[in-house]
Amino acid sequence: MRVRVFRHEDLPSLRSVMAGWIGEAGRCGYDHVGELPHRVYDNLRDRRPAAELVRLWEDGDGLAGIAILLRFGCAFDVFAAPRLRGGPRELDMLEEAAGATARMMDPGEPYVLTDVFDCDTARIGLLGRAGFERFRVWDHVNERDLRDPVPEPGVPAGFVVRHAVAEDAHGLAEARNAAFGDDWTGPLYRAAVMERPGYDPADEIVVQAPDGRIAAFAVGWIDERNAIGHFEPVGTHPAFRRRGLARAAMLHAMRCMRALGVGVVTVNHDATNVAARELYCSLGFVRRHETFGFRRPVG
Repeated sequence: MRVRVFRHEDLPSLRSVMAGWIGEAGRCGYDHVGELPHRVYDNLRDRRPAAELVRLWEDGDGLAGIAILLRFGCAFDVFAAPRLRGGPRELDMLEEAAGATARMMDPGEPYVLTDVFDCDTARIGLLGRAGFERFRVWDHVNERDLRDPVPEPGVPAGFVVRHAVAEDAHGLAEARNAAFGDDWTGPLYRAAVMERPGYDPADEIVVQAPDGRIAAFAVGWIDERNAIGHFEPVGTHPAFRRRGLARAAMLHAMRCMRALGVGVVTVNHDATNVAARELYCSLGFVRRHETFGFRRPVG
């Protein structure tokens, strides 16, 4: 295998290839294709050049694997082609990604982390061989059948549910900072997320408050090949919580997905996030899987 430098214009073709992997092998070794732009752009947010933090492996049969390094300052992802799952080349990719992440982490971080679907026995076995140990349940992975009725969204008087536009960059940055404790600026969010290949502002549903602020938001990704939608992220500005605004944004997005022929929509959340679990349950989502966090001591 050879490693190739990632370029931003690669993102649409990477999503297409991974959709093919999911269609061939199922979801257990992967996540939704929308997680690729979210993790590359939203999680990494240009703190280092993407060419340093995203690695592509190729072999004679094409793309062999994708790695995203230094997520959250200490975690990595590896997605391997179905033909390599569970074998020595997938193990090599895991070792390379773990080692590179560990070398870039801040001094004092004790572990390098990754996560894996509960049904991915091949990856769990390889992580054990590489010296990783399971230490927690990471995410709940939830699914909703869009063949079931999707109610119309309702919001309090004066609030508006709509698709985002480029001019919302400042408001979205402010809402994300308030909801998640992030450090976005409007220009950074526009350049690092909204203007990148694979992102369409129309896929981000916002709820605008009467004073013009972005009160809630939900990004809905679509895997056209497998007819699967996915939400990541979903949030509400703390000043506007408990008004059903994130629920309205998700309902609007689900109705749009359904109209496009999407049959199933998924959303993940931290296993400890009770508020998120209650929101998604109220919308008809059912937990299908969990992901497990694995870690290995640095050095």
